[in-house]
Amino acid sequence: MVRRRRWSDDEKGRIVAEAIAPGAVIADVARRHDLAPQQLSNWIRAAKEGQFALPADETPAFVPVVPMESAQPIKTAHERRSAAIEIVIGTIKVRVPGGAEARDVEAVLRAVRRSNA
Repeated sequence: MVRRRRWSDDEKGRIVAEAIAPGAVIADVARRHDLAPQQLSNWIRAAKEGQFALPADETPAFVPVVPMESAQPIKTAHERRSAAIEIVIGTIKVRVPGGAEARDVEAVLRAVRRSNA
């Protein structure tokens, strides 16, 4: 009889982080943790879909704030909100207007990814 191991989300997150590190080989990581490579690939996909989180990086990262002199006038709140971003997934372009709700953008991107798979 084969005993099935239950993995916590924290354990899965640590193993996935190890597997997606630069230079890592999924098959090697899977073997070290007594997993099938396919199972680890499924966990990586689940993590990308937000089903569990990867561990936070131990080293805090700080970005210096550098003041800049600007000759351009300060934009009004309306002008800042009207800026947009463009996301390209395969052959599909998604234009996100400034001020869009994050949950709406996430829903659209998940739908695009499902249709593009």
